[in-house]
Amino acid sequence: MSMKDRVAVITGGAAGIGKACAIRFAHEGMRLVLGDISDQDGENTLRTLEEIGAEAVFEQGSIADETFCQRLAHVAEERWGRLDVLVANAAHRNFTRVLDATVEEWDQMLAVNLKGTALSCKAVLPKMIEQGRGSIVLLSSVHHVAGRKEMPIYDATKSGIVSLTKSLAVDHGADGIRINAVCPGLTVTDYHIRKAIREGRSVDALKQTKIGLLERPADPSEIASAIHFLASDEASYITGAVLMVDGGFSV
Repeated sequence: MSMKDRVAVITGGAAGIGKACAIRFAHEGMRLVLGDISDQDGENTLRTLEEIGAEAVFEQGSIADETFCQRLAHVAEERWGRLDVLVANAAHRNFTRVLDATVEEWDQMLAVNLKGTALSCKAVLPKMIEQGRGSIVLLSSVHHVAGRKEMPIYDATKSGIVSLTKSLAVDHGADGIRINAVCPGLTVTDYHIRKAIREGRSVDALKQTKIGLLERPADPSEIASAIHFLASDEASYITGAVLMVDGGFSV
């Protein structure tokens, strides 16, 4: 059941939940290819992984670009000769109501969150099919089932990811590839911390937000633990599943 020496591609892997996954996987002895749009976050995360002793590579770019998605898969295959796990975590946020949203905003969100996620999967699937095994974990959101104000485009793309998860699981179960989705609730990531600081809000107060049945937000490491489970052989008979990791918010 060991994950040692297996190879994972993590999109959006330089910060937040992606970074937490990278750290968790590194402690398991996995080899990592991180893709992210932020060079600075990528360099910082690489330093953290090097301190753990991990073998890791960072590539800068956007998953909206199919060439970039293909490059992530190619780096993994060229460097280590295999590709075992994809964590499709990269996403773009938008806070515009449908009434006010422009065509450009829709295009940007769909290009990254839905099409980019699909392109990430497309890039890794050929090697996984060749190997006869692989695990893909897509990041959706609790808000694919629970509505909220002013994020309709983002939440629509996250609903699409759930549908994509199920379709991919049907298409590739016979190839030995498992595809599952994780749906986090409010998680205090680097993004939320930076946003709070910009707006002059207390980070401590943010972390003490009462939400869900557990009356608190998640730490990124808690979401990473669920992703690690689905990516690992501990979940060897689970595919097409949509796992709510939301502290009971959806209940």
